[in-house]
Amino acid sequence: MKTRVAAAQIIASILRNEGSLSTLLPNYLGKVAERDRGLLQQLCYGTLRFYPRLHCYLQLLLSKPLKARDLDIEAVLACALYQILETRIPPHAAVNEAVATAQALKKGWARGLINGVLRRFLREQDELSKKLADDPVFRSAHPTWLLDALDRAWPEHLTGIIEANNRQPPMTLRVNLARNSRADYQKRLGEAGIEASPTPFSDCGLTLQQPCDVTELPGFLDGDVSVQDEAAQLAAPLLQIAPGQRVLDACCAPGGKTGHLLECLAGEGEVLALDISPQRLERVEENLARLGFQAHLLAADACDTGGWWDGRPFDRILLDAPCSATGVIRRHPDVKLLRSQADIAKLAALQLALLKALWPLLGEGGILLYATCSVLPGENDRVVGAFLQETPEASVEPVPTAAGMATPWGRQLLPRSGGHDGFYFARITKAVTATH
Repeated sequence: MKTRVAAAQIIASILRNEGSLSTLLPNYLGKVAERDRGLLQQLCYGTLRFYPRLHCYLQLLLSKPLKARDLDIEAVLACALYQILETRIPPHAAVNEAVATAQALKKGWARGLINGVLRRFLREQDELSKKLADDPVFRSAHPTWLLDALDRAWPEHLTGIIEANNRQPPMTLRVNLARNSRADYQKRLGEAGIEASPTPFSDCGLTLQQPCDVTELPGFLDGDVSVQDEAAQLAAPLLQIAPGQRVLDACCAPGGKTGHLLECLAGEGEVLALDISPQRLERVEENLARLGFQAHLLAADACDTGGWWDGRPFDRILLDAPCSATGVIRRHPDVKLLRSQADIAKLAALQLALLKALWPLLGEGGILLYATCSVLPGENDRVVGAFLQETPEASVEPVPTAAGMATPWGRQLLPRSGGHDGFYFARITKAVTATH
């Protein structure tokens, strides 16, 4: 399959809300030539990252909106605009490739349309940009609902959040401290010609100066290191994991935090890793096998505890709750297209339901870490606050990290250009009942 045909089909499916980048892209990578897989990823991620801005251009350039069945042609146009604006490809090459893609999609009728739209863009780019200059969606490359939500929550940080969301994310590693120190592994990277710097908040993190294929990382296949954002690396330490504990990792896929929990347990203890998706658990199993760990993996609904809990309390619970992913937009740029304001209330209801369902499973004196990769208070502090109001034996402790900023109930990390993703943590402890 031609690379731009694959990109057009992926993006059109996302425009139709028929899947996400993480579910669609893997199926197409095997259909294109190996040498073109990097280009396919660049086209998809880059076009989706700037799609709200590109769509503003297309609204001016198209005399009428394309029909739903022709969203692949809209995707072809968006890809070409992305290449012209954000990459080094010569504009005439982007136009020619786009026209050829219409033919490959068996939509020869669109060749003239694509050629005319793109050549008009090249002629009128400055004029079109001036017309759109006051449009906040155009300026920010974010949809209106999300811009408004971010502005309400973090007005003084809005510019920095937008800038971080529109940049490519760094590649950060989590060093397995049970096998090597961070300094030693950094030295190994240097000997392999890979430059990296220690993360400021995680004591096991290294951020690469340039991303690379994981197969180039020394000891990756042996479990010496994993790819994980710095914010996510904070979860296991914040739970104060110690050997011998019984730990529940609810909503565990793809398993990065599960592996970190097992590293902290050092082979002494028990982890039950739960996820509602059997397919996603396969990824967890693969990740743990590389690390040389085993956990009890279970496909189940975390809210339906009667269907899977054996009655034994957990010392620690990690609830990495399903969320809007507004803190990791730079890694999942399709969030800009797939999420809406209406989703936030639905997600908050699910998050609160999960907290209520899992709380009885926590032993007295235990810690539940509530985590999301969202930057919206409606999924974070408001959920935790509602839970605390209904649960007298629950209390929050300060989150012991210098990352981010304290909130009434937890700690909010905002995405940092070149640094960690957006994340939220709240440490909730269960009171010990007085004995008589």
